[in-house]
Amino acid sequence: MLKQVALIALMGMSASAMAGQWQVKVGGSVISPTQDATVIPGVVAEADHEYAFTPSVEYFFNDNISAELLLATPISHDVGVFAGGAEIANAKVKHLPPTLTAKYHFKNSTRFTPYIGVGGTAFIAWDEEGVAKDVKEDFGFAGQIGFNFQPADAKNWGVFFDARYAQLSPEVTLTDDTAAALRIKKFDLDIDPMVYTIGYSYKF
Repeated sequence: MLKQVALIALMGMSASAMAGQWQVKVGGSVISPTQDATVIPGVVAEADHEYAFTPSVEYFFNDNISAELLLATPISHDVGVFAGGAEIANAKVKHLPPTLTAKYHFKNSTRFTPYIGVGGTAFIAWDEEGVAKDVKEDFGFAGQIGFNFQPADAKNWGVFFDARYAQLSPEVTLTDDTAAALRIKKFDLDIDPMVYTIGYSYKF
């Protein structure tokens, strides 16, 4: 049920972006986990880097302050479980990463507009395979820094680059056989990814 509600909410936000003072952004992102998770002493779980299509919608309250909702198609992470440097098991975890940030734009006399943002992010579990029997939703802090560049002949469009940090550690329940072998049923998968995005922006 949560998955369907999330999809409806995200689609609704995208549709509402046709009003004034809105900006739509279309980008491609690299999702780079920054943490490994200790399953038991000597055994760690590592999520790999992934690529994703990450559109977003942004509302400007004035020239300096805005709120941005990052959207994405479901992102799939391959997760390896390692002991002594050798992989002993693996899983695939798919999720949606909606992220809402309040942003401050540093307007100046150049066509580069730097910005920073803080807010919250969610890990909405979509599917799991391999040794992952179940993955829980999770919520955490999000931070953002980047810039938008508007060429001299551009009226509404521009290009942007930003880097985001998301604090996420969803709980993973292992399959019965794996849980018996490792003598642990659940662990927190520390992902805490950096998300690097480059793309195109258009302001209405």
